[in-house]
Amino acid sequence: MITDFRGKTAVLTGAASGFGLACARIGASLGMNLVLVDVQKDPLKQAHDELKAMGAQVMAKRVDVSDAKDMQSLAEAVQDRFGAPHLVFNNAGVGAGGLVWENTVQDWEWLLGVNVWGVIHGVRLFTPMMLQAASQDPQWQGHIVNTASMAGLLTPPNMGIYNLTKHAVVALTETLYQDLGLVTEQVGASVLCPYFVPTGIHQSERNRPSHLAAAQPTASQLMGQAMSDKAVTSGKVSADQVAQMVFDAVRVNQFYIYSHPKALGNAQARFDAIVQGRNPPDPFAERPDIGAQLKQALRQT
Repeated sequence: MITDFRGKTAVLTGAASGFGLACARIGASLGMNLVLVDVQKDPLKQAHDELKAMGAQVMAKRVDVSDAKDMQSLAEAVQDRFGAPHLVFNNAGVGAGGLVWENTVQDWEWLLGVNVWGVIHGVRLFTPMMLQAASQDPQWQGHIVNTASMAGLLTPPNMGIYNLTKHAVVALTETLYQDLGLVTEQVGASVLCPYFVPTGIHQSERNRPSHLAAAQPTASQLMGQAMSDKAVTSGKVSADQVAQMVFDAVRVNQFYIYSHPKALGNAQARFDAIVQGRNPPDPFAERPDIGAQLKQALRQT
């Protein structure tokens, strides 16, 4: 929980676009120091210049969040300039889909690296810094927000590789919340579970490293990409709105942050099946036409 953001420091990964940039803008408006982290060189420079013009103290670092050495250097740079960060937003993420057995080793390494290891590095490096600061000042407040997805609570077909990474983030963050509760009341944690929001995640391939280049896409992967493009770009809730939800949650120490609470009906159905020992529910119960189209297309290939 953080009740007063002015003069506090925020570290935001994936800060050059989407939720990261939207949160950085709110942070700047509240008088925060900002550490912007991204792999995109030009958008990162643009974000740096925009936020600096708003009057914020800004440090921009081009970092691969999956790389332990890169993240270690980042943590050291943050400590040297600003001290322990008060808000850490482990938000960098990439997307991919297709039938789960068709993803390559390179696909798995890429998504696990960014979506899971990126969050792990953020937690393991910044949490000790925050706890140390809290131990030295009983008034110090800090909070960690990890970006998962509604896919971290569901298991929609044809996107298993993404689902797995986001389930991992939910589990990690729930455990982080419990672990922090064992040692302090001054540092909190939240997990962001957005649904379809226009952020650019459907265009993740633009940031894929060459050493993990994609193979020729399969039919299921092409269908998954097309469905993702349509769903993400047609989202009605904006990144700016979600960013405000994040700050509102941090203020009151709210753990779960949902961009689309109405989508939780599907999560309820899943957990009911788990508790009752039933088979997983039909993911297309509300849109059987989409399920029928996907089955037909895949069975014809």
